[in-house]
Amino acid sequence: MDIQQKIAKLDWAAITQSMNDKGYASIPGVLLSEVCDELIANYSSPDIYRKTIVMEHHGYGQGQYKYFNYPLPPIVQQLREAVYPNIAPIANSWMQVLGIDTRFPESFAGLNELCHQHNQLRPTPLILKYQQGGYNALHQDLYGDIYFPMQLVICLSEPGEDFDGGEFVLVEQRPRMQSRPMVLTPRKGDMLLFTTNFRPVMGSRGYYRVNMRHGVSEVTKGERYTLGIIFHDAA
Repeated sequence: MDIQQKIAKLDWAAITQSMNDKGYASIPGVLLSEVCDELIANYSSPDIYRKTIVMEHHGYGQGQYKYFNYPLPPIVQQLREAVYPNIAPIANSWMQVLGIDTRFPESFAGLNELCHQHNQLRPTPLILKYQQGGYNALHQDLYGDIYFPMQLVICLSEPGEDFDGGEFVLVEQRPRMQSRPMVLTPRKGDMLLFTTNFRPVMGSRGYYRVNMRHGVSEVTKGERYTLGIIFHDAA
């Protein structure tokens, strides 16, 4: 089964419910172990990347990540194209209940064209590498005026074997309340779909907006690699 067939067969009703209830969904076993290993092995191939970021130089944390260049590796392009049509309806329902006058295209090609119309031409999928002591500070991945409110990561390394620590952290910033952390530990090949910047929550007076940020806790041993897929391109 190829990745597009695998994505199509996921329980999108349950994923939608999880996104609406919690702002994230955990989907196990999306990538095979050998595909993860191949992506890690290609981290040292300069031709497929457009930019390398050393995180401590910018105050982002400690570690390194590389943005892919176009054309994207087939598996990355296929994930973008296969996942997006299943989550665009969720994003549009969020915009509607929050009274935001934004509607996203049904297809990934439509979103990509919208980004390019706004001069957002640089691809944003990336590979992140953390070694012992590495971490990623809480942040949001926006990159321009056009930004899709969901993104995903796939863990390429096995926790407890390749690395210790390095948990994925989501923080929900609720109005007039203390923030709520969520700590997740995906295994190798698992996909986490999560909120880029905000989501709707039902309150006593209807839906209200809750801001979200994400990051990675300190890696205490080994190396942790992650594939990150952001659907909008960068200006």
